[in-house]
Amino acid sequence: MLDRSHKGEAAPDFAFADAKGVKTTLAAFAGKPVLLNLWATWCAPCVKEMPTLDALAQREGDALKVLTISQDLDGPAKVVPYFEKAGFKALEPWTDPDLRFSVGLGANLPTTILYDAAGKEVWRMTGSMDWSNDAARDLIAEASAA
Repeated sequence: MLDRSHKGEAAPDFAFADAKGVKTTLAAFAGKPVLLNLWATWCAPCVKEMPTLDALAQREGDALKVLTISQDLDGPAKVVPYFEKAGFKALEPWTDPDLRFSVGLGANLPTTILYDAAGKEVWRMTGSMDWSNDAARDLIAEASAA
């Protein structure tokens, strides 16, 4: 379900970590649009859409940062092996085991949020989606028009 009710809201400053535990925030990616995907290894719809997010990240290259932030409580212990097995080419195993994003944003999984280059929300999508099709391409293009 597409939700535009948060359009213009600033990206949250919640910390999340890479596979080695190094923390960052969305502000570190300022200057280009960011597609933030909240997911978990136990969430079947999340797992189903991950290959299409990887394809999107490959297709968009430097024009769009695709951040898949796991909401698994075990963090890297669950996420890193999943990424190794899946063989993603462009996605990185980011984690938020404290669930700051899903709780702080009131988000069910999966939820995907597009932020423009200024860090303002464009829209959010609740539920799984095929991110490799034309409909997704049109939605992503809205970050440039924002």
